[in-house]
Amino acid sequence: MTRGLDERDDEIDTDPDDAPDGASANRVDRRTRVDRRTVLGALAGAGSAAVAGCSGSGPDDAATTDLDADRLEELAARFAPTLFFDAAEPWFPTDPRPYTVEEDGETVVDGFAAFDGYHERYDETGEPPNPTVFYNGMRYEDSPLAVVQFWLYSAFDQFTANFHWHDWEVLHVFVDLDTGDPQLYVASSHSRSVPNNEFLDPNPDVVPRILSELGSHSSTLSVNENPDQFQRVGDEGLLADITNTTIDTVEDLLGIPIAYGLPRDEQIRLPFVVPEYEGEPIYDHPDLPSVTEESLVDGALTIRSLDALRSPPTDLPLRETGTAYRYRERSADDGTADGDDAALAEGFADSVVEYDLVESAELEEISAFTGPQLSFEFAVPEAVEDAVAGHITTTGVPWEQPRYENPALDVTAGNHRSELAARYDAIADDPSFGDGAAGALDAVVARVTQATETDEAPDGEGLTTTDAGVESFVLIESDPEAVPTFAGGVAVANGVPEGDHRFTVNGAGRTPHSETLTVSADEPVTRAGADGEVPLVAREDARKVELDDAESDVDLTRTAIEDDFAGRIYDSAVDGSDAVYVHAGGAYTTEVRDADDEIGAYRVNPDPSSGGSEDSDDGDDGGEDGTPGNGPIRIERPETGAAPLAGYVADVAEETRAAVAAAAAESDDGDDDDDSGGSGGDTSGSGGGAENAVNGLEKALAAAVDQAKRAEERAREGDREGTNRQLENVTERIARIEERLAAAREGLPPGLANATGKRIEQATKRVEQAQNAEKL
Repeated sequence: MTRGLDERDDEIDTDPDDAPDGASANRVDRRTRVDRRTVLGALAGAGSAAVAGCSGSGPDDAATTDLDADRLEELAARFAPTLFFDAAEPWFPTDPRPYTVEEDGETVVDGFAAFDGYHERYDETGEPPNPTVFYNGMRYEDSPLAVVQFWLYSAFDQFTANFHWHDWEVLHVFVDLDTGDPQLYVASSHSRSVPNNEFLDPNPDVVPRILSELGSHSSTLSVNENPDQFQRVGDEGLLADITNTTIDTVEDLLGIPIAYGLPRDEQIRLPFVVPEYEGEPIYDHPDLPSVTEESLVDGALTIRSLDALRSPPTDLPLRETGTAYRYRERSADDGTADGDDAALAEGFADSVVEYDLVESAELEEISAFTGPQLSFEFAVPEAVEDAVAGHITTTGVPWEQPRYENPALDVTAGNHRSELAARYDAIADDPSFGDGAAGALDAVVARVTQATETDEAPDGEGLTTTDAGVESFVLIESDPEAVPTFAGGVAVANGVPEGDHRFTVNGAGRTPHSETLTVSADEPVTRAGADGEVPLVAREDARKVELDDAESDVDLTRTAIEDDFAGRIYDSAVDGSDAVYVHAGGAYTTEVRDADDEIGAYRVNPDPSSGGSEDSDDGDDGGEDGTPGNGPIRIERPETGAAPLAGYVADVAEETRAAVAAAAAESDDGDDDDDSGGSGGDTSGSGGGAENAVNGLEKALAAAVDQAKRAEERAREGDREGTNRQLENVTERIARIEERLAAAREGLPPGLANATGKRIEQATKRVEQAQNAEKL
């Protein structure tokens, strides 16, 4: 699947031969873009939904017109940014015109020609070829607000979630023409579904600085005293490099400014994947003789594919500054607070390259940037594991995008849109873009974490979730472009249409997570995962749980999984079947719901030594009772109602009883070897009281097992009165277990005591559900 950035109007006449005497072709093209503006104005309403993260019609901003040529040149020279690149960066901003070809009467930039030609030139000189930054400018009609855009073209983009031929990034500088002061910087992120990196009221005497992400060239701002580092929040006297605010409705979940930032500069690992074309690494293609494996992102940061590792990588290098780009014509005494920004760049970079500044109008004869689709697959953990989604995007032509004419469409932070609207009538004070942006955000958010075993549980029987440490990649089925996480696992996808969507997360060395969620027009933010959290599992630790109602009498509509210690880790709508990867070291309650909202529950406790992964289904299948095996644990005929709920209580109580009995037996064996003696009935001896309490706990658990089984039997017989009576007995037995547990804690291993308490909480919850069930 592909998605072009914007449509374009092929009927627009921009023939340079129509230029009047004394006028350059590109200036005529700019002066005769009235029709193009009309076209882009019509597109802006539709385009703004994706651009700014809201659905529906776009803001009613004022029209824009060309800036005076001299003023544009002045502002472009003043605000031309200094750019800092990663030490491993292969693709620097360049001029695409050497790689143009004629196809069907149109001028296009061919992906093969640009990619190979760039590396051929680079290898010949040892310097980045044709260092160039392009600029464009416009002002809003009847307003002092103007914008200068700086467009950066790279020959290739190698990012794990979205590599492609050609790459365009942009920095918007909003300027007040009356005061000459910059109002807002907006630096482009990976896509218009990911919030941009923005800064309100930057220092007018400081040259803008851009930190370019390795391989992808996502642009992050740098405004404080650390010119080559990214600071998401202010700390130790340093300004934050962005002024994006948190989203109030998800602040408790995310709690950070919502912008992409620069992961490897925030101490988060980010693996890169080798691009493929027609099933082979791109550097093996015969039409790319100048491209080798060494032409791509350094191998120390690269993996063959996301599923090539058994566990997440821990040794990927973090970001280091290598090359800096500075505007060639900026003098050392230009009056900026930076002073000589060449000296600034040299102080933080290994090498400094001077770039040319060229008006983007000179490129507008280029009709397209072409190249075949490259391949990348997202794994989806369905019961039949052949569901993948190709999602590589192609780059569009910047001058045919709505934001080229109305840069305010690229303002993704609601507080910034609101502030611009308060200062300038030209910017619409649209509530869906202002302080109340969350009111119409239509965003899907989540925090991706990693599931690991907890020390509070018995070995292999309980989890906790911790920070991911490695960024992941999210795909929403309605949008073929993947969204990277940022700030250590934060996923934000803006502009998601109303309706049902499949939300899938892939991570290097981790099994995939996939769920179905519903985006409602009444809810500004949809939390994916279990209350906004998506725990991923290392492939080496994963077991798959499958549910299938094909042979069942129920119509499953929802599945949830809870670990004894980590709580709910999965919650998704389903359509008859589902599959989930869980950590082999957890102990789980699998909950199912049917179309009548009746509930069922099943105990799943994998053998922690069996491990497994998505490709281990051919081994010894594990059963729904948690028996060991390398294959999936299957719940093939799920049920709902009082009977399966009572059966679950019997299972979890018996599992716990057996563990308590084993602990008691181990304790007795230890006593036998102890010369100090002490009998189980001697409360004055060492541990005698505790041993009695443990024995009493085991008996209470056994009684609960018996009563729960009787409740299940009565329910299956259709005896509602008998079922309710037995469930009351189970409730009484659970109360007795709680009393016995309090007395027995000293005699139990701490992990088992903790687990018993957690499981009794689950049993209590399921008994209450069984008592409230309409269905036996």
